[in-house]
Order: sequence, then C-alpha cells, then structure tokens
Amino acid sequence: MTVVAIACFALLGGGAVLILARLALGPSLLDRVVSTDALLVTIACGIAVYCAVYRDISLEPVLLVVALLAFVGSVSVARYIGGMLVSAETPTDATPSDADLAGHPEPAP
Repeated sequence: MTVVAIACFALLGGGAVLILARLALGPSLLDRVVSTDALLVTIACGIAVYCAVYRDISLEPVLLVVALLAFVGSVSVARYIGGMLVSAETPTDATPSDADLAGHPEPAP
C-alpha cells in the first residue's frame, strides 16, 4: 500500500470520527440528518478509494447502493422536515377566499 493510500484512509477515518461526534452531539434533527448523510458519503469515498488502490471492482455495486441510499435518505428527510415547516407556518383557522379557490389573485385595492 502506498503512502497516498494510507493518507487517504487516515483522512477518511478521521473525518468519519468527527462526523460520528457530530451525530452523537448534534442538538437538532437537522444536524443529525446532515451528519448521517456526510457519514454515508465518507463511506462511499472509502469504498471508492479501496476499489482504486486495490483495482478491485467487486465492491462497485456496494458503492452504488451506498450512494443511492445517501441520496434517497437525504431527499426524503428533507421533504419530511420541509412538510413539517410548511404545516407549522400555516394557520389552522385560515379559510381560503373565493379568489384562492378560483386560482386567481385578488385585485389590488
């Protein structure tokens, strides 16, 4: 193994430790979601470095699955949290006006 490969694995490992600390200490849900996504990206980078160093293509399907899992997980959590934020901003006693129901804006006074 070359010095460059050792340096890459060491940097990825150090980054993963820092990400795990952020995951454990994150005060909000968004901190934990971002750190989980970053951890999956770091894992995907580690797999890619391994495939490049050892010239082993047997782990490329695993790399694809980890990358897709990171993307789909991030998008689904972002949509869920975005829906929570929209529902929190919308008043529950608001009734739509006739112009809102027709799809036309109300004329300015």
